[in-house]
Amino acid sequence: MPFHPLRPVPVAPEAERLYDEWLDGIATALDDPSCDRDELCREILTDLYYPALRGTSLDELPLATRVALAQLDPRNVTLEPEYYGEIDLERYGPRKPLIWLWEMFDRSPLGENVALGIRFRRILARHVFASCGENFKAFTFVRLSFGYNLHVGDNVVIHRHVLLDDRGGIDIGEGASVSDFANVYSHSHDIVDGRIVNLPRTTIGAGARITYHATILAGTTVAEDSMVGAGSILTGDTEPHWVYAGVPARPIKEKPAEQRAAKATSSGDPLAG
Repeated sequence: MPFHPLRPVPVAPEAERLYDEWLDGIATALDDPSCDRDELCREILTDLYYPALRGTSLDELPLATRVALAQLDPRNVTLEPEYYGEIDLERYGPRKPLIWLWEMFDRSPLGENVALGIRFRRILARHVFASCGENFKAFTFVRLSFGYNLHVGDNVVIHRHVLLDDRGGIDIGEGASVSDFANVYSHSHDIVDGRIVNLPRTTIGAGARITYHATILAGTTVAEDSMVGAGSILTGDTEPHWVYAGVPARPIKEKPAEQRAAKATSSGDPLAG
């Protein structure tokens, strides 16, 4: 079969300089312990959505416009995880503005720009996750719960429309990938009383692959270099190097040892950073 590593896609030098300046400013602000993250989020989103209204007196604007502007300030919105009884508000508080900024950036005209978006989310991830390794890549519309219960290793890739429910905690090992529309859970509800919530930790091992539309249920371990097939629901742990598929997912094939040994080394990553 043909080998198709990612190809580099150049950005115009003027745009590259523009992106560098904007991203460097955000990174510098977040590295400052005195940064008001709520205000930083509000300012960035105002500039993205309503730049002509920055500094305008709210009293001069129509009521609906004032409501729309209020949504750009994370202090004026509530997010679903804030209603969860087990939330650690001391840890979630500094992360909420960045989670809201992440989500609203994805909805903006900038969100689908891969060259900009990967770098933007990488900056935020380092301040949202419990730990974030090098060269993290998240594409559009990744959703988090708390953020502070996520441990992510080096060279992890999270594709479009993925849910990372880190209520009980998720560990993602080096080089793992989660494909489009997959769901990874770390909580479950009692079948009689939904207010009883179990919070087992979920682990995705190094080099593991969660493929399209798969669901990983709470407390499972996706072993190193194993794969969960498209549309599958994983209810138990996997074994290293095995492919699991179905509902519920069961082992269907072991990756051949000779092919694993002959696997090509790194072909370079045009999105590394």
